[in-house]
Amino acid sequence: MRGLALSALTGATAGRRARTIGAMKTIRLKEGKERSLLRRHPWIFDSAIAKGGADAGETVRVESSGGDFLAWAAFSPASKIRARAWSFDEAQRIDAAFMNAACERAVRARARFDIPSDAMRLVHGESDGLPGLIVDRYGDTLVAQFLSAGAERWKGVLADALLRAAGLAKLYERSDTNGRSLEGLPAASGWLRGADASGAPPTELTLHEHGWKLTLDIATGHKTGFYLDQRDSRGKFAAYTRRLAFQRVLNCYCYTGGFTVAALSGGAAHVTSIDSSAPALERAKAHVALNGFDAARADFIDADVNASLRRFIEEGRTFDAIVLDPPKLAPTAAHAERAARAYKDINRLALGLLEPGGVLFTYSCSGGISADLFHKIVASAGADARVDGYIGERLAGAPDHPMTLAFPEGEYLKGLVVVRK
Repeated sequence: MRGLALSALTGATAGRRARTIGAMKTIRLKEGKERSLLRRHPWIFDSAIAKGGADAGETVRVESSGGDFLAWAAFSPASKIRARAWSFDEAQRIDAAFMNAACERAVRARARFDIPSDAMRLVHGESDGLPGLIVDRYGDTLVAQFLSAGAERWKGVLADALLRAAGLAKLYERSDTNGRSLEGLPAASGWLRGADASGAPPTELTLHEHGWKLTLDIATGHKTGFYLDQRDSRGKFAAYTRRLAFQRVLNCYCYTGGFTVAALSGGAAHVTSIDSSAPALERAKAHVALNGFDAARADFIDADVNASLRRFIEEGRTFDAIVLDPPKLAPTAAHAERAARAYKDINRLALGLLEPGGVLFTYSCSGGISADLFHKIVASAGADARVDGYIGERLAGAPDHPMTLAFPEGEYLKGLVVVRK
C-alpha cells in the first residue's frame, strides 16, 4: 500500500509539473537556428524565431523546429535580441530560488579573482548567467543596471538576492543607459534599497585601488559611477611608468583621472590630461590632491582630444607615454567601419607624438570592434604615421568583468601596449 501511495504521489507531482510546463509560453525556432543554443550561447535573435511570443520579461520555453527543448529564456518583444536564455536545463525552474542561487554563485566567483580594491563587478550579465544585469560594488554599496526585459521583470527579487549574497543593505539603480530603450524600457535611477525615513544615503563615495583613493558619484558618474574594468590596466601603467621612468605622460579621454593618478604614483615628472567634460576634469584635479601629489606635476585641458593631438604635433611636443582610452565608438558590428576610421586617426596622431622608445597604451571598449580588428586598425595607423612598434602586451578588462567559453561577447574591452621603435 505504501508503494502504491508513493507511486500515486509521484504521479500527481509529475502531472502538476507537466501542467506547469504545458502552461508556459513557447517560442519555436526556424530550422537550423538552434546551433548557437546548443553551444549554450544565450542570445536568440528575432530573425531566428518561427513562431511564438510572450509579454516583456516573461519566461518562455525555447524549442527547436522539431520541438526539442533548448532553453528557458526571458522574452523581449521590443528587442532584436528577442530572448535571452536563463538556463539550458529542462528541469530547471526559473523562480526566486534560481535568482538567489545565480547571485550567490556570481558573488562567490569574485573570491577566486585577484582584485586589489574594495570596488569590483559582482555580476557581469550573461557571463554570470543573469542576462542584462550589471552589478558593481563600491565598498558597502551596490549599484545595479537592469538592462533587459527579463532583469527588469525580476528586479525586486534580484535586488534582495544581491544584497543577501553580498551581505549588504544599500543598492542604487542606474538603469539609465541607451540599452534600456532597445528593450522598450524607460530609464530608471534611484535608491532601490537602503533609503529610509531618515533619508537617502549619500551617492558620493570613495574607493580604494592599488593603494590610491578615487572618488565617484554613483548618481551621475559614467556607467555605474566609475570604470572598474580598467583597474588592472591602471596598475600596469603605474608599473610601466616606474620601470621605464616616464617623464612626460599624456592621458587622453582622462575622465576623472585614474590613469593620471597611476602615472603620478609611478613617478612621472608631469602628466597632461585631456577630456571634454569640465566636471570630470575637476574631479581628476581633486584626485591628484587627494593622493598627495604636487599639483604642479599635472595639468588638465578641457578640449577635444583629436584637435589637441593635432595642435601638439604642430607645436613639436612629444611624450614618453600616451594613454588613449576613448568612449565606445562602435556599439555593434554595424558601426565598425565608421569607428575604425576614428580609432585609426587618434592612434596615428598619438604614435606621431611618441618619443622613440615611448609607450602607447591604446584601448577600444566597442563591442563591434574585435581584438583582431583593433590590432589591424592600430597597425594601419602606424603605417600612415610612418611609425613601427613592438606589441608589448595585449590588454583586456579586469577579471571581475569575465568573458566565458560560451559567451565571447563578454570581452568588450581590448587594448595594446605599443613600444615605439
